[in-house]
Amino acid sequence: MRHADTVDAEIVGYTGPAARPRALVVRLPGGRIALTQTLKAPLAAQVSAYLVASGPSRSARTRAGETYRTTGPGPAVEVLAGTTRHAVVTVTRLRNS
Repeated sequence: MRHADTVDAEIVGYTGPAARPRALVVRLPGGRIALTQTLKAPLAAQVSAYLVASGPSRSARTRAGETYRTTGPGPAVEVLAGTTRHAVVTVTRLRNS
């Protein structure tokens, strides 16, 4: 039985400082917005280059009420998206443009 699918997701925001993001906010296929699990340091460093260059952001909230900073359209990330009721989203890598 499969409990997660590997899919590409668009980065739409982040938590923490842009230079060292803690987690990403992504738009999954189907339009659902999800907060990812905490990023590992090497992946956070890769993503931070894009976030810092993306310019000013604004504050927003997910449907669950978590606060994050928005970002303009950006690169895709590959995520492992849980398919169960309490689906967890984990970033596995940054996609090349």
